[in-house]
Amino acid sequence: MTASRGPTAAATRIDIFTVFPQLISNFASESLLGRAQEHGLLEVNAVDLRSETTDRHRTIDAPPFGGGAGMVLMPEPVFAAVEATDAPRPLLLMSPSGRRFDQTFANELAETGGFSMLCGRYEGVDERIASDLCDEAVSIGDYVLSGGEVAALAILEAVARLVPGVMGNDESAGDESFMTGLLEYPHYTRPADFRGLEAPDVLRSGDHERVDRWRRAQALARTQERRPDLIELRGGLTDADRALLAEFDLG
Repeated sequence: MTASRGPTAAATRIDIFTVFPQLISNFASESLLGRAQEHGLLEVNAVDLRSETTDRHRTIDAPPFGGGAGMVLMPEPVFAAVEATDAPRPLLLMSPSGRRFDQTFANELAETGGFSMLCGRYEGVDERIASDLCDEAVSIGDYVLSGGEVAALAILEAVARLVPGVMGNDESAGDESFMTGLLEYPHYTRPADFRGLEAPDVLRSGDHERVDRWRRAQALARTQERRPDLIELRGGLTDADRALLAEFDLG
């Protein structure tokens, strides 16, 4: 996976090629992503796949050779749109047949300094786009969407929040689900007693070491219950894990 900085060295540049650029721009202008761009930490460019078309109808798709249902994105306008922007690499194709996106992949992308995503539409893209223009295909799950925009936006948010400074408190990103191979522990805030439902005493004890142990135990218990596959990937529970679960009556 190769990296390429955008024109502003301080910003992580992410280009998204789509037939719905306004959808991308609107999403990227809000909340955390919007603030990150205002502060020069992030640069999100939504590029219209029709931008380099030359015919009056701005055509980007055609029927597949050999027949079949649906339309296929043509290579010429897609290659032209990417080449005209000098898009940062890697260029990722949103595709259900691609590598599964996960937190490890998000971390890899956050370290590149910039990358691009291509959103397919219709029946898919001409294979020459996948094999000769894009660097890799990526999937957000084993299901099919009408286009790649939703997948690209999910990846955009997952990666952007890992860029230093974007979260404000960078420790927040490192304390979340999947960052340590476990699901995140539960959170509580005011009031301590809500309709008879009380926040755990340990969190209000002021004993930070015990709070840390409780959170670790809760993460282990939650992962074991909801995602035992993640526990298996870690090689199972250690003796220390079991002791921690027992300490808080979770094992």
